Amino acid sequence: MRFLVIGGTAFMGPQVVRRLASRGHDVAVFHRGKTKAVLPPGVKEFLGDRRKLGEHAETLRKFRPDVVVDMMLVTEADARGLMTVFADVARRVVAVSSIDAVKAYGVLLGTEAGPPVPAPFDEDTPVREKLFPYRGKAPGMDDYDKVLVERECLAHPGLPAAVLRLPMVYGPGDRQHRLHELLRRFDAGRAAIALDGSIAPWRGCRGYVENVAEAIALAAEDSRSAGRVYNVAEEPTLEERAWVAAVAAAAEWKGRVVEVPSEKLPEPLRAGMNTSQHLWPSTARIRRELGYRETVGFEEGLKRTVAWERANPPAARPEQAETDAAEEKILRETGGL
Repeated sequence: MRFLVIGGTAFMGPQVVRRLASRGHDVAVFHRGKTKAVLPPGVKEFLGDRRKLGEHAETLRKFRPDVVVDMMLVTEADARGLMTVFADVARRVVAVSSIDAVKAYGVLLGTEAGPPVPAPFDEDTPVREKLFPYRGKAPGMDDYDKVLVERECLAHPGLPAAVLRLPMVYGPGDRQHRLHELLRRFDAGRAAIALDGSIAPWRGCRGYVENVAEAIALAAEDSRSAGRVYNVAEEPTLEERAWVAAVAAAAEWKGRVVEVPSEKLPEPLRAGMNTSQHLWPSTARIRRELGYRETVGFEEGLKRTVAWERANPPAARPEQAETDAAEEKILRETGGL
């Protein structure tokens, strides 16, 4: 088969490309050329701006992909451009979405009314009603909304789409450095760290990058994914206290995690969300319909991520020292030290 991957050079992208190429497919990547990635021999590269996809329509259509995998769908306009350009060329589209499309995410943030959505929830769970969750909160994200992306991609029966709702993805290359804050405190030689007691029993879905890439590649290869929505995440979805313990074990940290009431913690250490709402999806559908299984074990994925984070720490933030001092003070006052 012939695959076009849009945005295949950063974090998850190269992992998807390698899987498809290693299985004998003809693969091309459309990207800006700003991120250097080691791609398999034979993978074609088309350079251009994803936001101006229409300007590259003729070149990309000449490649005649069977399936287009779009890793860079951010806005409704992105999705509409994708479906327009490839409407009469490709057989299918794989749209990479996020678990933040569901109503439970809005309840978690406090932007959706009503009681917590029962968890675990499947793909038929309601999506958010309030759109643009990051408008005014994150630079360049005013028009971001995966709800609108999903609607647009699923509205074209002539070009069926598979939608994959991804979890918090960690692993080597993670630009968000999701493990860093814990690892930084572990590696400072702390005897104990504080954990907001309100988030300790909370369950939030995660996935190791290679395993998430395997799910995307599998959906791209399998025509049964057409028109379907799939949750992707590790099973089980751990309580936060269990997640912290697992990262500590991977980092070989022997200290104590002390659960502290939220109101006693400095602001950066507070959960800051409605932790009665779990972000806990069922992944039974993709496992049952497409035979998805993780290819890298949980402990191994954490060890690889810890090693990468230690070798590639982000720049220190000025406020960290003040937060660390406040955390130590609270731990002494509560008997944690």
